[in-house]
Amino acid sequence: MSGPTTMRLSSLLALLRPVLPLILGLSLGCSLSLLRVSWIQGEGEDPCVEAVGEAGGPQNPDSRIRLDQSDEDFKPRIVPYYRDPNKPYKKVLRTRYIQTELGSRERLLVAVLTSRATLSTLAVAVNRTVAHHFPRLLYFTGQRGARAPAGMQVVSHGDERPAWLMSETLRHLHTHFGADYDWFFIMQDDTYVQAPRLAALAGHLSINQDLYLGRAEEFIGSGEQARYCHGGFGYLLSRSLLLRLRPHLDGCRGDILSARPDEWLGRCLIDSLGIGCVSQHQGQQYRSFELAKNWDPEKEGSSAFLSAFAVHPVTEGTLMYRLHKRFSALELEWAYREIEQLQAQIRNLTVLTPEGEAGLSWPIGLPAPFTPHSRFEVLGWDYFTEQHTFSCADGAPKCPLQGASRVDIGDAVETALEQLNQRYQPRLRFQKQRLLNGYRRFDPARGMEYTLDLLLEAVTQRGHRRVLARRVSLLRPLSRVEILPMPYVTEATRVQLVLPLLVAEAAAAPAFLEAFAASVLEPREHALLTLLLVYGPREGGRGALDPFLQVKVAAAELERRYPGTRLAWLAVRAEAPSQVRLMDVISKKHPVDTLFFLTTVWTRPGPEVLNRCRMNAISGWQAFFPVHFQEFNPALSPQRSPPGPPGSGPDPPSPPGADPSRGATVGGRFDRQASAEGCFYNADYLAARARLASELAGQEEEEALEGLEVMDVFLRFSGLHLFRAVEPGLVQKFALRDCSPRLSEELYHRCRLSNLEGLGGRAQLAMALFEQEQANST
Repeated sequence: MSGPTTMRLSSLLALLRPVLPLILGLSLGCSLSLLRVSWIQGEGEDPCVEAVGEAGGPQNPDSRIRLDQSDEDFKPRIVPYYRDPNKPYKKVLRTRYIQTELGSRERLLVAVLTSRATLSTLAVAVNRTVAHHFPRLLYFTGQRGARAPAGMQVVSHGDERPAWLMSETLRHLHTHFGADYDWFFIMQDDTYVQAPRLAALAGHLSINQDLYLGRAEEFIGSGEQARYCHGGFGYLLSRSLLLRLRPHLDGCRGDILSARPDEWLGRCLIDSLGIGCVSQHQGQQYRSFELAKNWDPEKEGSSAFLSAFAVHPVTEGTLMYRLHKRFSALELEWAYREIEQLQAQIRNLTVLTPEGEAGLSWPIGLPAPFTPHSRFEVLGWDYFTEQHTFSCADGAPKCPLQGASRVDIGDAVETALEQLNQRYQPRLRFQKQRLLNGYRRFDPARGMEYTLDLLLEAVTQRGHRRVLARRVSLLRPLSRVEILPMPYVTEATRVQLVLPLLVAEAAAAPAFLEAFAASVLEPREHALLTLLLVYGPREGGRGALDPFLQVKVAAAELERRYPGTRLAWLAVRAEAPSQVRLMDVISKKHPVDTLFFLTTVWTRPGPEVLNRCRMNAISGWQAFFPVHFQEFNPALSPQRSPPGPPGSGPDPPSPPGADPSRGATVGGRFDRQASAEGCFYNADYLAARARLASELAGQEEEEALEGLEVMDVFLRFSGLHLFRAVEPGLVQKFALRDCSPRLSEELYHRCRLSNLEGLGGRAQLAMALFEQEQANST
């Protein structure tokens, strides 16, 4: 019996051997858990369930938990929530920006003290050299009613006494900006400030202490150890120091007499708070440089000048610009030197990577070129010469190279020649003969790439010349991405839809009104509609049938179905109506703050489209002209069925904005040639129209109006941003546009091109031609 028993035990152990570690681990874990529970139960009562409050009081389920610190440990206490029923309940209001709710502040505000004589000279020079580096730059003057130069924010105090001007400046900073900024830098307008260094200095200093930092000077005729900061070189005040100083400003203004505002401020800080000026804090040294007479910034190379935060005194605006040029060149040299050091480090570290030197991209330190994963993601190159480009916006095969593109390509050629001379001098010197071929493309991961074939003349040191053809590659990398400041807009603005109707479009108007009722009137959108009925010279006369009778009946029916709705209509008579002339009629009937949505009878604007109109049209800033989706001709484009039942296979793609409940749909494209829809404010249109009338007068204006659309008016005669983007919510049925021969050549070409491109896709047109040839051959 022992033999079979041993065999059974051996077979059982063989089966349990793979799971034996798991069983042992579970057993050990359960044992330790039970042992730990027994220890916890032996320590006494659980503090987590102890309620602290009135003895024997009931526990509030809405109580809040608070951590109280005992001798060594933190123990939670449950503090019952209590609200006084006698006090009214106040609803918590959320701020517009999360930065306000979190209490975040900007880093630095710069205040410039100026005067009547230097506001239009030195103060303007300060603004042009440093304003773009700081979040806020204010100018304070004692002149009453001072006229602010363009782009400058000037605060007038009305009293030019130095102590009064300094006191009122500090009071203004505390009242209006004390809660928004951590540091306040006060300077004079005859001071040049190295803005990037000053911003970096403010970023390195701690904000939770009182600090008065600048160029420390001794008081005149005083042996005190306390010092003040010289106003000519500027000084930093911390926010906490400004808050403490504010209650003492009135007393200091009456007790301290001083002809210099910087001495007055230093004496006030010492007498009231016991704080003097320091030139060094937390390892940061405030360095300055004093200019001598007849000093040349191009020849100065001392370490004190090269490392200065502020330079004083600057006697004229030209000297301010020369200083800015010199310091900008120094900053550029340091940036290039730092880039070379970083590139050398990257090159050394790349050898240690798995890819080795093969993984090193050019230029070093920039992302590698975009790698397409399919033929649809391939980035195309645009070909150009010195006179022409072969990728035109209007689809033409060749167009003149002009404007910003010409400047961009010229700069690329000059940079290539400069880099070649810098690399091969003094052995060779290159001179450009001409550009043979040029290619460029925009890589979203890197920037603008250029490939240039240059015909060069190489000159040696001995004067030998030879013509060479060389190919060079350049990259204009993407710089720091910045958020463009945009005015604040809301979705509560009322939209005034404007529908111009020709006699030929009257039959399609009832369908537009029904769609308008379903998408705008039914959901009670904040929008109105005005119909502009355009009669011909011989239509709608006395005794003749009104061609817009059905339109008026349909509008009256909608007003009856939706009480409170008012569909206005205007009747005009024009032999050759242009979009600008019709818009002039509508513009005179509405206030200047009206938001217009110029539409067509084939457009179906919905709530989403109206909201995008409100958000993208910004008064005084931007006009919005959406690109609608145009369906192809149903006779050439096969219909697409709505989604089938589950398991029936993948559905073909539908056009943007298509509603599956509408049944079968057809393909289409975004019509870039059409610009009939647009969103803009009446004030912006009137300003552009006035500029058009001032630049073009008489017969020239009449001829221009025949060949312009509203978008062209904004594009040519307005300083607004023109935003043009595809709008998936605007889907138009196929319809051939009426291209009037009275249109300008450009508008007539765009109209004809829109009709031709709207017939169908290339594959559908090719199939139609093939079928036609097959039918003709038989």
